[in-house]
Amino acid sequence: MQRMQLLLSLAISVLLLCRASDGGRVLVFPGEYSHWLNMKSIMEELVRRNHSVTVLVPAASPSINYNSSREAAKFSFLVFEVPFSRVQFHGIFQEFIHFSMYESHLLSPLQRFWWTCDWMQRMADFWRLQCDSMLKNERLMRTLRDTKFDVVLLDPMVVCGDLVADVLGLPFILSLRFSFGNVLERHCGHASAPPSYVPAVPLPYSDRMTFMERLINSVMYVGTSLVSEVVWKLTLDRYYSEIKGSPSGVCESLGKAKIWLIRTFWDLETPRPIPPNFQYVGGLHCKPAAKLPEELEAFVQSSGEAGVVVVTFGSMVTNLTTERANVIAAALGRIPQKVIWKYSGEAPATVAANTKLSDWIPQNDLLGHPKTRAFVTHGGTNGLYEAVYHGVPLVGIPLFGDQSDNLSRLSRRGAAIVLDFNHLTVDELTEALQAISNQPTYRSRMQHLSALHHDRPESPLSTALFWVEFVMRNGKADHLRLASRDLNWFQYHSLDTVSVLVAVLMAGSAICWSVIHHLLQICQQPGRRGKTD
Repeated sequence: MQRMQLLLSLAISVLLLCRASDGGRVLVFPGEYSHWLNMKSIMEELVRRNHSVTVLVPAASPSINYNSSREAAKFSFLVFEVPFSRVQFHGIFQEFIHFSMYESHLLSPLQRFWWTCDWMQRMADFWRLQCDSMLKNERLMRTLRDTKFDVVLLDPMVVCGDLVADVLGLPFILSLRFSFGNVLERHCGHASAPPSYVPAVPLPYSDRMTFMERLINSVMYVGTSLVSEVVWKLTLDRYYSEIKGSPSGVCESLGKAKIWLIRTFWDLETPRPIPPNFQYVGGLHCKPAAKLPEELEAFVQSSGEAGVVVVTFGSMVTNLTTERANVIAAALGRIPQKVIWKYSGEAPATVAANTKLSDWIPQNDLLGHPKTRAFVTHGGTNGLYEAVYHGVPLVGIPLFGDQSDNLSRLSRRGAAIVLDFNHLTVDELTEALQAISNQPTYRSRMQHLSALHHDRPESPLSTALFWVEFVMRNGKADHLRLASRDLNWFQYHSLDTVSVLVAVLMAGSAICWSVIHHLLQICQQPGRRGKTD
């Protein structure tokens, strides 16, 4: 009996060792803030499937807690030093958010453009320093080479992650929500985006645009393309060429991505032509609601039939100006529902007894609670998809980035009411909350979107993991690669064939004209001789 138990123990040990050896090695370049939360969903599933995950993170990361024992139990963090502080890195993001929320609406489009260009130039300085800290760190690069990773998973928010993968000779996968003007997708991924029916991010248009909207959309595409190409050539393209020792560029490098994981889906996205290596995985972080902490559950239950309203403005906006906070708090105090508001800092003077303020809330679990009636949000992609997943209608107050575009998609589908942050009044917010909570059409339309979101062959997380493991198994996905990658711009737009056709047409026209002209001359000659006689 003891011998049998010993053999069984040995067999189990061998099986476990074999299983561990079957796992792959994944190097991850995550983005910051909500990007990190989204990437972490993929990383946790990779670990659950017995893959080894190494996260390359700068020491000045403002949102990734690489010293957390909880995170360290799941992932291996490879931290590299950078010549700037966490406060400085966080500060430049906060500067952009503050400008978008409180200043941009007061400026002309030209002034906003010049401010954005200046901010991007300063951001490029951080990128260059971070790139140097990775690529010119011989010890770090040697460690990465020696580890022999199978695949690189990166958010393009981390500049030069693709270049590191290229230098190491590793296949890589991109995970992103969007790029402004869809520039990365169009220029680097060769995804077609006809401006006649594919609106450019962040324009809040549908795929059925008016003439003026199509005109603005076309200008947006051209403008973002020109600005991006100029910025790349003046900054990153030179750096990429320097590192590789041969002419190169950021778009050429990103275009080598084997798979593009796009963090949206056709429940909200407008239909468009896409390359076969683009996989839409919106909502990959969503999951069924877990049980709430006892204190929070008691507060939710105390709402009775009225239910609760969940309020949060994301991970990057921690507090608001006193005036804006008081307006929102006053409106929340007028509704019969209990309110749970993710809010840090000094409590607004107008906060009412029905409102509970908290530095942190289990957002997904609250949205999945049967007593949740509405969601007040800035329109970030993560929170938006959690609302869709659980079928909760919302009041949207966009603050920056793609949030206006995100919320306009739900507004057009009748599942949200969108308000202007800087012109928001107490009465407007109160009326919007009452409409969302009391009019059943908003909830029914959101539940329809939720049904579309769930009705797919496999979950978005499973789709993302399939393609990550596909690249790990095969080392590439060249059968999905568009041949347009091998064409120059002259060939891509068929200008050579068009030129030949035009030349042939012109030559043919010239020959026809010469023949006709000659025949006319022949026909006229006998008449002239008759008159002479």
